[in-house]
Amino acid sequence: MKDVLGSPGTWSGMALRLSQCVSAGGSMAAMATAYGFSNYTAFCYLIASMGLQLLWSFGLACLDIYSLKTKRDLHNPVLVSLFVVGDWVTAILSFAAASASAGVTILFEKDVHFCRMYLQLSCGRYELSVILAFITWSFIATSAVSMFWLLPSL
Repeated sequence: MKDVLGSPGTWSGMALRLSQCVSAGGSMAAMATAYGFSNYTAFCYLIASMGLQLLWSFGLACLDIYSLKTKRDLHNPVLVSLFVVGDWVTAILSFAAASASAGVTILFEKDVHFCRMYLQLSCGRYELSVILAFITWSFIATSAVSMFWLLPSL
């Protein structure tokens, strides 16, 4: 049962972690370059959450690369337990940040029409950042489920 897709020390695990890094970095970049994002708590929370996700995923991607180069097995119960907890915590934080930012973005676009009234707001970048945050969350949720599935088989 150790051949779970996305498990640590495998090519699929490394690809999953690098995908998380790229989408989290894209979400951060889109939001950080948007005018006026710092005036809204949900957008600041999104930046913080994606920053944490970027660091977590990058660290585990580096560990996967090291494991692949040295042919070391990362299927240690203690290590996988750490991955499970870290993935679930970052998945919950990412989902909460993406949902809160999506709510604010929908409020601006559809309810109060801020995007039409205040053309200097970067609503397109807000939307792009939220979309990338949900993509990041889907990758981290996939990783969290695969780690959780791997843990009992060790």
